[in-house]
Amino acid sequence: MRVAVVAEFYPRRADPVLGVWAHRQAVATRDAGADVEVFVLHRLIARSPRGLLALARQPDVMTLDGLRVHYVRYVSPPRGRSYARWGAWAAGALRRALARAGRFDLVHAHYAVPAGDAVLRAGVDAPLVVSVHGGDVLWTTSRVPGGREHVERVFSSARLVIANSAGIERMTREHGASETRVVHLGADIPPAAVPATAPTIATVGHLVARKRHADVLQALAELPGVRYVVIGDGPERPALERLAGALGIADRVEFTGQLPPAAAQDRLRTAWVMAMPSAEEAFGVAYIEAMAAGIPALGAAGEPGPEEIATAGPGIELVPPHDPAALARALQAMLGDRERRRALSLAAIATVEREFTWERCGRRTLDAYEAALR
Repeated sequence: MRVAVVAEFYPRRADPVLGVWAHRQAVATRDAGADVEVFVLHRLIARSPRGLLALARQPDVMTLDGLRVHYVRYVSPPRGRSYARWGAWAAGALRRALARAGRFDLVHAHYAVPAGDAVLRAGVDAPLVVSVHGGDVLWTTSRVPGGREHVERVFSSARLVIANSAGIERMTREHGASETRVVHLGADIPPAAVPATAPTIATVGHLVARKRHADVLQALAELPGVRYVVIGDGPERPALERLAGALGIADRVEFTGQLPPAAAQDRLRTAWVMAMPSAEEAFGVAYIEAMAAGIPALGAAGEPGPEEIATAGPGIELVPPHDPAALARALQAMLGDRERRRALSLAAIATVEREFTWERCGRRTLDAYEAALR
């Protein structure tokens, strides 16, 4: 089975972390038996000389972990009100790139907009499978002009829609998907964690408001002697640094910036607890990566991803959303109970080994492809 994966978010030379989960799924599916080739919608935008240099240095084709990855260059208007139409701007370049690569049995687009929309507009003669990671149904349909129309057109045209949690699967059906299934992303089982001497909380993720790093900072102010390692970068970092200063905890907070995946995991493995009380969390690979390392995780109740992971087995606990005081109480209870943490650590690893490995993800993705072709 020859499969073309089309993605907007995918690792590239200037940003090896971007969409790394899509790459890992593609590799896992290749290892499960599919012949996979990747086409990245590489929008040409540069806001600085450094950005121009990054664009110039990006090859048209790279080999990543044995996968051939094409970077399909296109231009479009600024994101603003035009995001729902980016697929139209990318379709011509994608059509030419796919034609040069030969015939595919199936095309797997990550997100309906812009990737799935670009595939449809390119007129590809192969069944379309679309993966939904949350953004299509949590953001694009309700907050992007024209987004609902484009997302629902792609869902209704797809042979199969893959969701990363049952909650997101239900939302895809509400937006026109008929054939759906859930495929969880995965995590590696790393060496045993090496916890720091002082009680330490960590968060791994892009620094954006919905990740609720500010709630963790406010909870930290109620936890004397506890440290917080913020792994990742993003537009909220200056505001978070100011908040840490205003709360008088700046000396207990470390902002590492974005780290390569292996380095991020090394820092995560020093934590006692991983806390990320995100809103609009469709799945949350960061939770299962922490659990795989034997680090108990805290997420927000009522969110599709954390709820799904908690249902799969122990290792993550849920706290009321948007409630720093409740988060502080949960952290205090977990940090102060060594035996409870140890039991959760062992249970978390077992949950990941049973439900959330990349090998399992690859097999289930290949099963989804075979179902779509039937």
